[in-house]
This record gives sequence, C-alpha cells and structure tokens, in this order.
Amino acid sequence: MGNIEVVAAIIIKDRKILATQRNKSKFNYISYKYEFPGGKIEDGEELEEAIIREIKEELGVKIEVKKFFMTVNYKYPDFPLTMHSFICEIVEGKVELKEHIASKWLEKSELKNLDWANADLPIVEKLVK
Repeated sequence: MGNIEVVAAIIIKDRKILATQRNKSKFNYISYKYEFPGGKIEDGEELEEAIIREIKEELGVKIEVKKFFMTVNYKYPDFPLTMHSFICEIVEGKVELKEHIASKWLEKSELKNLDWANADLPIVEKLVK
C-alpha cells in the first residue's frame, strides 16, 4: 500500500481539545485508539477543504481552520502515513459521532492519559509542551 495522506483537526473549544475514539479497524494496532478526527484527502482537494469536509462527514459540525499545526510522517506496519494537522474551532453545530465510538473534551494536561494511535502521538507531545 502506498503512502496515505490525511488531514487531522485539533478542535479546541473553551480551552479543551477534542479526542475521538476509533471503532474496530482491519488493523488491530489502530482499533479503538484515540485520534484527532479527520481523514483522507481527495484528489485535487486543498488540505483545508479536506479537513472541513471530513469533520462535517465524521462529526456533523462546521469548523473553521485557524492555523496549520504540524505534519507527521509515520510508518505503520501495513502503510506509511503523512498527516497534516490543523488547529480548528467549531463554528456551527454540535458534535455527533458518525464513525467514532467515543469522544472526550480534554485539558492539555489530560491528553497523555489516553491510548492514542501512534501517528497522533507527536501531535499530543507538541500540544502538551
């Protein structure tokens, strides 16, 4: 499988950060792990367009991208991943889980308490600093 390019939203509201829990996956090592919501970039899509679309699809809310945060390159056992993350805020709607099984709003200091997908860990580390 070739490199997968995805976008991830670091959604901040009232100084808390949204963490979403993945459902079972065909890959055990990412099943039920926490992640920053987002998904694959479609052909011809700008990164910001992709994150806005993905969050609407996954969480049913409209977000505004505030700024680029960081890009993570991570090699999972079955595929390499490039993840572009952005600081975002909800401008319309209330979070409803369409693909995830749980979500939590956490203080920065609480982020490390969750079992994160490995590719999301560098983002967690940078946020906590």
